[in-house]
Amino acid sequence: MNQVFVLLGSNIDKEKNLPTAVSLLRQSCTVTAVSSVYETIPVGLRHQPNFWNTAVLLATPLDAPTLHQTILRPLEQQLNRVRTYDKNAPRTIDADIILFNNDVFDFDHHHIPDPDLLRFPHVAVPIAELAPQMPHPETREPLAKIAQRLLAELTAREGQPVVWKRPDVQLS
Repeated sequence: MNQVFVLLGSNIDKEKNLPTAVSLLRQSCTVTAVSSVYETIPVGLRHQPNFWNTAVLLATPLDAPTLHQTILRPLEQQLNRVRTYDKNAPRTIDADIILFNNDVFDFDHHHIPDPDLLRFPHVAVPIAELAPQMPHPETREPLAKIAQRLLAELTAREGQPVVWKRPDVQLS
């Protein structure tokens, strides 16, 4: 079985869409863990609602392209995801493969591990919650250290918190 870390994010009707996305994943995959929900400031387009993000750990026999095409994209379509020219536009749901086992590879214009894991705290923090000591497949740095570094850098740059846990939101 493949161990796959998927990041879910929403800033349109997020109170409904994020729990629904987790529920849909449970119907089609074995969900072994779900992180806390984190509220995050938007990247790029600032004049939009904050996002809610969560990481989901899946156990699946599917390879990455099949998981992407038969589970994640249909999930996004079911929740009315509209893709626009701006990858930072508001969305009902975003479901991305971040880590696939400890593998490094490319498929369908995607790189695994997702490069955003080394760029954005809204990706690194939820993933690191599920596997803090796991080394990044390329850099070998523990995921918790990546998350701490990115969070500190962006918080200092923004002068305010950029990612915060939502203990009032339960998905599991």
